[in-house]
Amino acid sequence: MDIWKKFEENNITHSAAHHLLAILELREKRGYARVTDVARELNITTGSASINLKSLKAKNLILEDENKFLALSEEGEAVARAVLMRKNILYDFLANILNVRPEQAEIDSCKTEHLISAETAKKLQEFIVGYRAKVS
Repeated sequence: MDIWKKFEENNITHSAAHHLLAILELREKRGYARVTDVARELNITTGSASINLKSLKAKNLILEDENKFLALSEEGEAVARAVLMRKNILYDFLANILNVRPEQAEIDSCKTEHLISAETAKKLQEFIVGYRAKVS
């Protein structure tokens, strides 16, 4: 089996994950998100944000109203929340179980948040809970 090809089966790219997370966070913090807000949040140009968001709109992960306000579709929100959950699980494991420096744990969890499967994230969460139960 060509396992390396499974990498290409991921629903979204690293960049796409961050665009979805930016919209989620902006809407939770401010109640709205526009292309310029996403660009500012991600520290990229408005043009780059616009191009990246266009592909997410085509995948029906993002909705845009007549006033150019962005929202996540039901599927987009599910993807964003799953990515965020996986990032938090990975960060917790790296920083609090393996004692990786917090800055490095943040970097590494960010790099892999959109790559691991739901199954792996669930098993990792179960491991963390079991580990904490043993050491307390």
